Amino acid sequence: QVQLIESGGGSVQTGGSLRLSCVASGRAFSSYAMAWFRQAPGKEREFVAVFSSGSFGASVYADSMKGRFTITKDNAKNTVYLQMNNLTPEDTAIYYCAARARMFGGSDSAAYDYWGQGTQVNVSS
Repeated sequence: QVQLIESGGGSVQTGGSLRLSCVASGRAFSSYAMAWFRQAPGKEREFVAVFSSGSFGASVYADSMKGRFTITKDNAKNTVYLQMNNLTPEDTAIYYCAARARMFGGSDSAAYDYWGQGTQVNVSS
C-alpha cells in the first residue's frame, strides 16, 4: 500500500506562484509514474501533468498548463513536485497527487492506483 500526502496549497492572487509537494511512502517510488490531477467545484477531475519513470522518463502536461506548470520527481526524497506559475482564477481547484505502479503514466485517472487526499489552491483576481 502506498500513501500519498500533498502539501503546499494555499491562496494567491492572479499571477502568483505555488509549489505543491507530494510525499509517497514505500520503496518502489522510483519505478512509479507520478501525476497531478485537479478538480474544480462543479467540474470533473482533470489531468494536469505526469512524470513517467525509467526509460520513459519524461513529463507531459495538459495543454492549458504548458509553459506555466512544471512537474519534477525526486526519487531520493520520495517526492513529486508541481511548480505552478502565472496562476489565474481558472486554476482554483483541489489538486490531487496520484501514483501508478508502472513506469509509464498517462492522462487517464482510471489508470492510477493510489491517490492523495488533495490540497486546495485558491487564486483570486
